[in-house]
Amino acid sequence: MHDYLDELEAKTVYIIREAYSKVHPLGMMWSIGKDSTALLWMVRKAFFGRVPFPVVLLDTAMEMPEVYAFRDRLIKEWDLECINHMCPPEAEMDQTLPPNTRAAMRKTEGLKTLLEQHGFKGMIGGIRRDEQGLRAKERVFSPRSFDGSWDFKDQPPEFWDQYKTEFPEGAHLRVHPILHWTEKDIWRYHQRENIPFCELYLARKDENTGKMMRFRSLGEKNITFPVESPAASIAEIIEELETTNTSERAGRTMDRETEDSFEKLRARGYM
Repeated sequence: MHDYLDELEAKTVYIIREAYSKVHPLGMMWSIGKDSTALLWMVRKAFFGRVPFPVVLLDTAMEMPEVYAFRDRLIKEWDLECINHMCPPEAEMDQTLPPNTRAAMRKTEGLKTLLEQHGFKGMIGGIRRDEQGLRAKERVFSPRSFDGSWDFKDQPPEFWDQYKTEFPEGAHLRVHPILHWTEKDIWRYHQRENIPFCELYLARKDENTGKMMRFRSLGEKNITFPVESPAASIAEIIEELETTNTSERAGRTMDRETEDSFEKLRARGYM
C-alpha cells in the first residue's frame, strides 16, 4: 500500500514542480477540503516545507464555520499566503440557471474576477477524475479561455507524462496534480501522513433526526448537506468506502437539480 501511495505522491510532486517551472504567475485553489489540503501538503513536500505561491479561497460568505476556522488554523501553522477572494453576488448570475446551480456559479464568476485582479496565468486545483463523470475527461494541464470556458472535446493529448504548458495570449492554464487519485487514496494518504482535515468529515449526531451524519464533500452551507454515516475516524471512513454505493457528491444539491447542471457549470469554468 505504501509503495502505491509513494507512486501517486511522486507523480503529483512532479506535476506541481513542472507547473511551477513553466507557468508564471501561479496560484492554487484551496477549498479547505480533504483533496486540496492533501494537495497542499504535497506542495509543501515539493518545496521543502514552504508554499511558493498564493493559495486562494473563492469565498461566497457561505462556507461553514468549521471550514473558516480550519482555514485560519492552517494559514498560521503552515505560514500560507492566502487570498480570500469574495465572489460576486447570486443576483449577478445567469438567472436562467436552476437556483442551486446559480448559487454554485458564484465561484466560477469569482475565479474570473480573481484572474482579472491578480493576473494569474495558471491555477492549480485539487479535482480528481473519479469524483464526477465529466471530470474524468479532464487533462492534467488544461488550457482555458479567459472566461474559463472548457470544451472537453478539444484538449491537448498527454502521453508519457509530457504536458503542453504553452497557451494562447489571454488564456490561462488549469493544473490538476491529483486527477489520478481516488477518494480512498486521498484518505489513506491523510491517514499515513497524519494530515490535518476539517472535522465535518467525521460523523456526529444530527440534532433534529438523531442520526449519525457526516460530509463526504465540503461546499457552501446553502447547497451542500451531510449524508448518513457512522464513520467517526479515518479508518472507519476507509472501511465505509469499501462498500458504500453513495456518491461522493451526494450532498451537492446542484448535481441533482437537472440532468446537465454540472455539465453547464464545468463548461462555463467551474473548478
